[in-house]
Amino acid sequence: MNMIWVFLLLSLRFSLSASGFNGNLSSRPAVVNIGAIFAFDSTIGRVAKIAIEQAIKDVNSNSSILPGTKLAVHMQNSNCSGFVGMVGALQFMEADVVAIIGPQSSVVAHIISNVANELQVPLLSFAATDPTLSSLQFPFFVRTTQSDLYQMTAAAEMVEYYGWKEVIAIFLDDDYGRNGISALDDALAARRCKVSYKAGIPPGPGVTRGEIMDILVKVALLESRVILLHVNPDSGFMVFSAASYLGMMSNGYAWIATDWLSSVLDSSSPLPSETMETLQGVLALRAHTADSDRKRAFFSRWNKLNGGSPGLNSYGLYAYDTVWLIAHAIDSFFNQGGVISFSNDSKIRAIEGGDLHLDAMSIFDGGKLLLKNILQTNLSGLTGSIKFNPDGSLILPAYDVINVIGTGFRRIGYWSNYSGLSNIPPEALYSRPPNRSSANQKLYSVIWPGNTITKPRGWVFPNNGKQLKIGVPNRVSYREFVSPVQGPNNFKGFCIDVFTAAVNLLPYAVPYEFIPYGDGKKNPSYTELVKLITTGYFDGAVGDIAIVTNRTKIADFTQPYTSSGLVVVAPFKKLNTGAWAFARPFTPLMWGVTAAFFIFVGAVVWILEHRMNDEFRGPPKRQLITVLWFSLSTMFFAHRESTISTLGRLVLIIWLFVVLIINSSYTASLTSILTVQQLSSHIKGIETLKKGDEPIGYQVGSFAQHYLIEEIGISPSRLVELGSPEEYARALQLGPKKKGGVAAVVDELPYVEIFLSVQCKFRIVGQEFTKSGWGFAFPRDSPLAVDLSTAILALSENGDLQRIHDKWLTRSSCSTDNTELDSERLHLKSFWGLFLICGIACFLALVIHFFQIMRQFYRTAREESISDGEGSSLRSRRLRTLISLIDEKKEPSKNKRRKIEKSLSESDKADALERDPKRRQTQSSKEIDDYSSD
Repeated sequence: MNMIWVFLLLSLRFSLSASGFNGNLSSRPAVVNIGAIFAFDSTIGRVAKIAIEQAIKDVNSNSSILPGTKLAVHMQNSNCSGFVGMVGALQFMEADVVAIIGPQSSVVAHIISNVANELQVPLLSFAATDPTLSSLQFPFFVRTTQSDLYQMTAAAEMVEYYGWKEVIAIFLDDDYGRNGISALDDALAARRCKVSYKAGIPPGPGVTRGEIMDILVKVALLESRVILLHVNPDSGFMVFSAASYLGMMSNGYAWIATDWLSSVLDSSSPLPSETMETLQGVLALRAHTADSDRKRAFFSRWNKLNGGSPGLNSYGLYAYDTVWLIAHAIDSFFNQGGVISFSNDSKIRAIEGGDLHLDAMSIFDGGKLLLKNILQTNLSGLTGSIKFNPDGSLILPAYDVINVIGTGFRRIGYWSNYSGLSNIPPEALYSRPPNRSSANQKLYSVIWPGNTITKPRGWVFPNNGKQLKIGVPNRVSYREFVSPVQGPNNFKGFCIDVFTAAVNLLPYAVPYEFIPYGDGKKNPSYTELVKLITTGYFDGAVGDIAIVTNRTKIADFTQPYTSSGLVVVAPFKKLNTGAWAFARPFTPLMWGVTAAFFIFVGAVVWILEHRMNDEFRGPPKRQLITVLWFSLSTMFFAHRESTISTLGRLVLIIWLFVVLIINSSYTASLTSILTVQQLSSHIKGIETLKKGDEPIGYQVGSFAQHYLIEEIGISPSRLVELGSPEEYARALQLGPKKKGGVAAVVDELPYVEIFLSVQCKFRIVGQEFTKSGWGFAFPRDSPLAVDLSTAILALSENGDLQRIHDKWLTRSSCSTDNTELDSERLHLKSFWGLFLICGIACFLALVIHFFQIMRQFYRTAREESISDGEGSSLRSRRLRTLISLIDEKKEPSKNKRRKIEKSLSESDKADALERDPKRRQTQSSKEIDDYSSD
């Protein structure tokens, strides 16, 4: 009996626990209605219908979710019609649905989203990819697939990866197509690419093959050969069929299709052979779904379910996961105490009359809570992780990149918003740091249209009979570079020949015509010529156009075909040697420092030798003369005074080395001055012009004017326009003090070289103070600029560029033999290192010398303080002691004394012989007798 009671108590406890665990299980309805609206007969709809039905079965058979409650789905066929979709949505509202799956069409989604917002019913679309369907405008719209914002970013990165610059977009002219291409335009612009042409196809089934042909004929006449197709399957296959007929699926074209094509290939494969023939070489994008055991099991189940027809595509997987997402959100809704209830909309009730029965539609009271649960869901589905970003989009968007070949396709890589293009699955990259570098962007090889592995160049010259309008400056001076002539090729010159030779090396024909720019009375402004390219007046500019910063900001230039830079040209005068030519090798500062060091070194040696060398002792007058004589005689290595101290010898050795270098440099410079003809100009270069206030000439139309004003800071009032070499010469000869004259001319080096080849009275002074070159200008991102740059490099390598230069610009020039302009004098900066070494050696020697004296002074002072005691005169005695130590002669060591005595005895003996001739004769006779006896 007791056992029975225990069993009853345990049963009651478990019942209470189960009741507490399930929360408000008793308040859950038996059935929860959800709606689904999409086009049943479309490629996506056929797959989605089956996937949703299977998902409902799986949810209802799973006891772990929505216990005691079944999901019931009510499906409506929208037929891709916005009106039909809106009617279906309104019918759902009468059936008290708590969520709607679909629609697949972005056009229909825009309309139904307004209804969902008003009645607070979450709208979950597994196929509406229009990027403008945002949670800001439509808070109850939830996209359970990837937005076209990411798909177009993937397409733009593919364009950048293959090095293309322009894309032609063919799209369906509705919300889906227009907004998708708008996202593509933004993504390309961020990578310095662009959509060069947009061709819209009318939506709906009424579009004809003729209309498609008309669009493609226009596209074929354009420059770009990269075409992106963003349409629905019906229009897409019609485009490919017409393109194949027009020869636009051949070598040189590149086609990129959005995920509409991959959906058809996944669902309807294999396609008819004639259809596949028109798709060869096409690149397509497909929403990436992570590989998993659950996904493989569902694919196996799908094939058994309907024999694999239709095939399961990415949108079917998203539709399946959408059902599970709703189920988990509703389960959380009930667990949080939510109750499914509806209330009348006051706005609708205010509308009176009619037979529309609008009062049957009501607001879902728990819509906001259910929406919150949907956006906070975090689960793993067939497509991978299902989790939303704060903006309402799915996390970690990714796409497969496929290449249609043969009877099917192959995957050549992946794109993910995390790391860009890669041939590694995105799941393997999420654990690594993101790497968007160009070196990390990789795809496998592609079989392009025309059955070739050669990447299409991406553009050709349009076959529309139009020629490129090339602007050419109509120069007045320096016609060796560009000059007009009569005939079909209405210009000639160095620049024209380079351009013609480069164009001939291109692997394609370039139709062009030269159009003169300028009135022929003065040189035109080259900056204005380049600006006309940006306005479309010219398609390019050819001539002696300098590549400078302000021009590169508005146009693209080719590789420079000749170097250039600004130089200063000034008159000069010949210098005579004169009586004081010997002083010219050194600057005044160099002379002064050298003289100071002679005296300084002499004084240092005297200090170091004074205490132990008799030659540096004696009366003050004699010592002063000795110091001066010794220091100056070292210039010629003729000093007779010997140095005894180690420090003195060290200082003297270093100083003699310095004197050797100075003497050698002086001799070389003086030789150059006396033997080489010297030219001089008071203008030393651009710095002289910058500091002065004299007028400066420049060539009309050159960038020199802008550079001198903006970069150098020269006042515009100082600048004088000059239009020809003759005006250069006339202004330079007049000089800065006469009206119309200039102190110097600033111009580009190629012009100056031609000017100096006939004007021998002027020279380049200073260095070339800018570095640039001449190139041909084209619009920004023009592929022709890149190809011409390659051709110019080829001309340089094979020697043709030099031959063209020699043909036009090689002239006899003024002789410059034995001529030197402003020979540089020797400055102190060339020798400061030597003086520094010598100065340091002198300083160290003096420090050591005075340290020895002070050490001896302290020893002597200590002995005197012990013997004499402390006294008031102690300080004065110490001072006298220090002075006496400095002045008194120091007795050398024993070995050194012997050497000194021997040296002195030989010196005294030599002096005695010189003073006494008889003694010298006797000494000589004695030496002869000693030699004879030997």
